[in-house]
Amino acid sequence: MAGPPRRQEEITMTVHDQAARHHLMTECGREIVVGRLPFGGGAHPAGRVTLDVGLRDYDRDEAWLSLTAAESRRLAAHLLAQAAAVERRATPPAEVIEVAHAGGEAYAIAVRQHPLLCDQGPDLDGDDSAGTPTELFVASLAACAAFYAGRYLDRHGLPRDGLRVTAGYILAADRPARVAEIRLRVSAPGVPEQRRAGLLAVASHCTVHNSLRQPPEVTVELA
Repeated sequence: MAGPPRRQEEITMTVHDQAARHHLMTECGREIVVGRLPFGGGAHPAGRVTLDVGLRDYDRDEAWLSLTAAESRRLAAHLLAQAAAVERRATPPAEVIEVAHAGGEAYAIAVRQHPLLCDQGPDLDGDDSAGTPTELFVASLAACAAFYAGRYLDRHGLPRDGLRVTAGYILAADRPARVAEIRLRVSAPGVPEQRRAGLLAVASHCTVHNSLRQPPEVTVELA
């Protein structure tokens, strides 16, 4: 994969738009950087996705990439996330999360400019290149509980060192397919006994958990 020398607007993006860049290091030692040009440029007012394949001293007339299947899907996730950000331009849409097929049973998830990937295990014909949607669902609950716990510790002048939330879940044995049980365990070393009940109460009432207690109305329709 060959490319011309970087133009001035690409150099500007590198300096001023660091937060929008995503790095992927391949098993063969090639670093790939996916980013986008800043919006409002004269040549490209809508913005453009950039792909830096990390030229090395041994690259002469061309640079080519060798990617594993998992690396290919991660690269696809980065590209799709940046493409979604460019298409949205400067106006946030009502839908801030987009999902696109990334090959096999994998899907690229764009949360604003942040890429994620989900896949399935071999038992469901996936490549196990990322967590499953169900695992991401449980992970979002655990991460939200951890965030609330961390804020509680901050408010009371306690360190977050060692803060950890582990999550286990059980799928229902009957239909419809669903998660039947989730168990979270919050570990916060050094929290005094008199603060433990408060910490547990706060972690138990995070946004995601509240959304499970009072489920939102979900509408699914065809575009």
